Amino acid sequence: MTVTRVAPNLSFETRVPLLIVGGGACGLVAGLAARAAGVPAVVLERDSVARGSTFMSSGFIPAAGSRLQAEKDIPDSAEIMAADIQRKNGQEADPAIVAALAEESGRVIDWLAESHGIPFSLVEGFLYPGHSHVRMHATPRRTGEELMSCLLTAAEAAGIDLLTDARVVELQADDAGRVRGLVFERPDGGRETVGCQALILACSGFGADAELVARHLPTLRDALYYGHEGNRGDALKWGEALGASLRDLGACQGHGSLATPQQTLISWALMMRGGIQVNAAGRRFSNEHGGYSEQAAKVLAQPGGTVWNLFDDRIHETALEFEDYRNAQEAGAVRVFDDLAALAAGLDLPPEALEETFAELRDLAASGQADGFGRRFAPDTLLAAPYRAVRVTGALFHTQGGLEVDTSGRVLDRTGRSFPNLFAAGGAARGVSGSGDSGYLSGNGLLSAVVMGAIAGRAAADLVAAEHS
Repeated sequence: MTVTRVAPNLSFETRVPLLIVGGGACGLVAGLAARAAGVPAVVLERDSVARGSTFMSSGFIPAAGSRLQAEKDIPDSAEIMAADIQRKNGQEADPAIVAALAEESGRVIDWLAESHGIPFSLVEGFLYPGHSHVRMHATPRRTGEELMSCLLTAAEAAGIDLLTDARVVELQADDAGRVRGLVFERPDGGRETVGCQALILACSGFGADAELVARHLPTLRDALYYGHEGNRGDALKWGEALGASLRDLGACQGHGSLATPQQTLISWALMMRGGIQVNAAGRRFSNEHGGYSEQAAKVLAQPGGTVWNLFDDRIHETALEFEDYRNAQEAGAVRVFDDLAALAAGLDLPPEALEETFAELRDLAASGQADGFGRRFAPDTLLAAPYRAVRVTGALFHTQGGLEVDTSGRVLDRTGRSFPNLFAAGGAARGVSGSGDSGYLSGNGLLSAVVMGAIAGRAAADLVAAEHS
């Protein structure tokens, strides 16, 4: 991935007003937003089918002030949502970016639903760690695959030009930092150049680059990477070559509940509804309500790097709303046991330790006290036979640090000035999860992708339009 300095009057084989690198949710939403502002965009996608990190996610987008929330009288607001985000990240994120995302989130969800037919509904019945209100918006099957399908349909209907099998290998910029165009490569090795008036980097983070992960995320260097293989830090490398500011590169979204060996995501809703995790010694080792991102490293630190999710029929029935969970069940990941003795024998756990673990849960529920990790247990959420179990491991899903941007998605250089026509959003940009793995609030990834994608798409379109006037 290179940046070549070129003359301002360089000619190109083809010129378009707006180029977007990356055909995931971020790039598609940016294209839709630009089109709504009257500016056509061309989206370049390296793969033969546009999927991106979104395809592998649960597809949950947090938003405050949406029509769906209003219909259910949920007393949420942008200010409350911003406070939740900042509380989780320890006040480490840019407050202006957090405020902008929270303020725009409800409007973006409503726009995608009303103008583009995305069939959102609220995910109800529990709160993900750190969220003070029900605000997760998802499509009916609760999968990123379905969300991507809906966005691709919307992009096609809107006339967005999506060019697949187009791997961008070079940016071309002048000495003033204005991107003049780029070079992309076809699978057969052929190369084409395209000029542009504005460029949006929507090509996500660096989770698939082992060297960058080892450098910036050492605690997860040996973790299974459960993300898109195209996330090799292209935006990071181009930005560094251009002199962009890079921030929070140690931030990431891990997950402490990936079924193994099936490699299927097990929703953290199981933990929030009363489930627990135990290690090979039959003991709990953390507060399962602390957050699934930081849980990845805690799980990996256990013997063998795997643990057991334990839950019951009550939780199982509610988990069936998630397609990922249904897939895990069909793959044989979910095991059922009549009682604790059978559970211990079937999972090869010490029976005495397991009995003590469950006795402690009953005592905590009766007393109302928190355990040594800070978690409380309510009597109506205690696990009851028959029990269910899934072996899980910790995984790295995607990175959260990247190019520093302003509230319009414009990339900033190391002095804090914005580049003339370069934008970034989603995993390519600095997110709102602080500097490590514990600041990730559920949905932060798609919040940055979808909402900042819409913001950047509008801002880039405004820039193009202004230069035409």
